[in-house]
Amino acid sequence: MQQEIRFATFNAYNLAPPGVQLYDNLLPATAEEYEAKLDWTARQIDLLDADVIGFQEIFSQAALREALARTRLYRDAVHVGFDPDPAAERLTPSVALVSRLPLAAPGVALGDYPAGVALADGTRDAEQFSRAVIHAAVVVSPDVAVDVVVVHLKSKRPDYRNGDNSEDPLLFGMACLRSLVRRGTEAVALRVLLTTMARNNKRAQIVLGDFNDVADAVTTTIVLGVGTPMSGRLFDAYQLQQRQDHLRHVGFSMLHDGNYTTIDHILVSEEFNPALPNAIGEVVDVVYLNDHVVLELPAASDHGQVLARIRLFDETRGLSDGGV
Repeated sequence: MQQEIRFATFNAYNLAPPGVQLYDNLLPATAEEYEAKLDWTARQIDLLDADVIGFQEIFSQAALREALARTRLYRDAVHVGFDPDPAAERLTPSVALVSRLPLAAPGVALGDYPAGVALADGTRDAEQFSRAVIHAAVVVSPDVAVDVVVVHLKSKRPDYRNGDNSEDPLLFGMACLRSLVRRGTEAVALRVLLTTMARNNKRAQIVLGDFNDVADAVTTTIVLGVGTPMSGRLFDAYQLQQRQDHLRHVGFSMLHDGNYTTIDHILVSEEFNPALPNAIGEVVDVVYLNDHVVLELPAASDHGQVLARIRLFDETRGLSDGGV
């Protein structure tokens, strides 16, 4: 049985075909820029060497498949991803999951909030994630499957309406608040979804994603379930890792306005917290691949990648049946 399983989250930063307009203030990628981005992305995927990778900012699943085809280690990997609306006038971002381990069942996209969750102001898509969540049950050993969920919560980018802009402090503040409310609502929806999934499937969980906020932000702690019964909690893999060197301050995934921060996280359920009785494994360490962020490489992502190495316990530690 494979004892170490590696999980990673990778915001690919606007992975889209050349010549496609993604945003009004962003020029489409040229053919040369697209080729360079595919090559860099493929090299970075191989460098991660993870068994399961969750991707964000995939504007074209075909582009991700092309990047995977350029890798050495993932050409035969399982790819779970769905373009939101291929017929739309403008492409929109989505998430994806890539696994070198088998799946217990086909992966699915979950676009709607669970029943009872909705944006309070009743705005557009009031009952839907801004980017549909991906879920797949990954078989990590002959007896254990893990529910892996890939997410990308709403960004902090101001949600302007009717031509509003940042010149008016009230309009700017309200636009930022709308983004926060949507991200918070998505966090609630995700918490309900994960709790229901754990209750129904009785499997360990790993959440990979860009949360667009730090680990102790209110929105992230909602997803973690801080304050809820311990049996339903999730834990930040970075905080659980067994190998910690507090002098090694390289744990960041974003550089914004000169500030180093981490908004990309790997969350794990109690089954990977060795302090709890139901543990079937532990987080060995969490690694950040982020040199390209500081160097501002033109073909690279503006996010660092996060990699968690998880060691499964052997039979003497009571490895449990994960319910494949």
